[in-house]
Amino acid sequence: MPALTPTSVEIYDTTLRDGSQLEGISLTVEDKLRIAEQLDQLGVHFIEGGWPGANPKDDEFFQRAKSELQLKRSEFVAFGSTRRAKGKVDQDQTLANLIGADTNIVCIVGKCWDYHVTEALQTSLEEGIAMVSDSVEYLVNHGKRVFFDAEHFFDGYKNNPEFSLRVLEAASIAGAERLILCDTNGGSLPQDVSNAVASVAGHLDTGIGVHLHNDTGCGVANALAGVMAGAIQVQGTINGYGERTGNCDLVSIIANLSLKMGIETIPSQNLDLLTPVSHHIAELVNISLNPQQPYTGSSAFAHKAGLHVSAISKRPDAYEHVSPESIGNGTRFLVSEMAGRSTLELKAKEIGIDLDGKILGDVVEVLKKLEYEGYHFEVADASLELLMRGASGWSQDFFNLKKFSVDMNHVGSGSRAWNEISVDVDTRAVVDLEVNGKQLVGVGDGNGPVNAIDTALRSVLIDTYPELEQIFLVDYKVRVLDTEKGTGAVTRVLLDSSNGEETWTTIGVSENIIEASWQALVDSIVYGLLRARAEQN
Repeated sequence: MPALTPTSVEIYDTTLRDGSQLEGISLTVEDKLRIAEQLDQLGVHFIEGGWPGANPKDDEFFQRAKSELQLKRSEFVAFGSTRRAKGKVDQDQTLANLIGADTNIVCIVGKCWDYHVTEALQTSLEEGIAMVSDSVEYLVNHGKRVFFDAEHFFDGYKNNPEFSLRVLEAASIAGAERLILCDTNGGSLPQDVSNAVASVAGHLDTGIGVHLHNDTGCGVANALAGVMAGAIQVQGTINGYGERTGNCDLVSIIANLSLKMGIETIPSQNLDLLTPVSHHIAELVNISLNPQQPYTGSSAFAHKAGLHVSAISKRPDAYEHVSPESIGNGTRFLVSEMAGRSTLELKAKEIGIDLDGKILGDVVEVLKKLEYEGYHFEVADASLELLMRGASGWSQDFFNLKKFSVDMNHVGSGSRAWNEISVDVDTRAVVDLEVNGKQLVGVGDGNGPVNAIDTALRSVLIDTYPELEQIFLVDYKVRVLDTEKGTGAVTRVLLDSSNGEETWTTIGVSENIIEASWQALVDSIVYGLLRARAEQN
């Protein structure tokens, strides 16, 4: 008899272990501690801290976590594996490390595919089962709650379902509290997951979980299929981080289960933390969040077409599948040459400025002209806001540029010949500003013209505006717009800046890349100072 869909699902996060296997991620112990704090704040049930004994970093993390983290909602889990083939549990270092990690819960991985037992472990199927049974029993006898990760379960179940079920039975009899069915290669489809989970859940009384990867692009769909078939735990990572194409994304899974399916996951009052936690962890792992990330991406509730914007201004649910505020996100209205008056009017209200009918019409025409010249305001909200504020009569009073210059000295041929050891490039910028009625000159050296200008600007402004210490550039993008003109082509520069809490984008366009960079840089600093002033008030 197939199991019923559960009314609640445990959320097990493995960002600190499986997620850190994503190419490009290298977490420090401090990073792991801060991520754990975010996960606890969100309210996931279990946080897998890593593999104690595998490396000094994980050992330090578990030690520091005992004294430095005060978890309010989540429980720590130590991860490891079963005993070795033909080994003894009381002499197995991995099991000893799990016990020494001093967590109430441990999760151990064991082979559930006969092919891996005979080929990878090169042992008998009976010994493969015994490795699981002995290890679970040993840990339970040492007072541990045990979750068993059935590695390669779905592949094994297809090839030899009898063996895979015997492994799960052995873990269950030995005292495992959860049997986690793992799609280790990530090749399963939703119907594969649904059928296998339903079969296991109907065969065993022990609670079933799923651990899924995204190699077919079905990670989230597979998790939902598993839950509908009876799984009561989902293992995944925030933002879908993980090796190859990633793990199933807990952000989407939590939102879908809670908001779409009425299944309890994290505390309902914490759902609006999904977006800030998703973004905060993206910052901690130093990977820019995909704007198209479902639910929490900056474009998840962004509207560009005039028809959509007109309708959503009257009925917010007309073009949004959930309320963005319910998961801590918000509606954005993108302004481009496709924008109508209603789009700009909504954008002005969002910013908090009042534009009358004539000014609104003028702004529409200016935007169309600027977009024709190469500006792209839908990806540069900060520059758009400054432009619209300017149309309302506002002008920035932080500083006034008189002139700037950039000087670069290049020593060496620059040919990149194999025998040319190095090339010396010195760049210096000089800015002449008026600040609060005073004429000030700043000089800055940098590793390029934009860096030098930024340094020169800050040298002049920092005494007057110390909040600049908290404003920094996080990305610099250049695009040549009309490549057929070669080195005389128009260049578009986009600058991403941050104050540590929010990120904004500014734009500059010119045939001169330094001038385009200057435009974007000034907008970036002015917008940052404007935000800082608003917070102070």
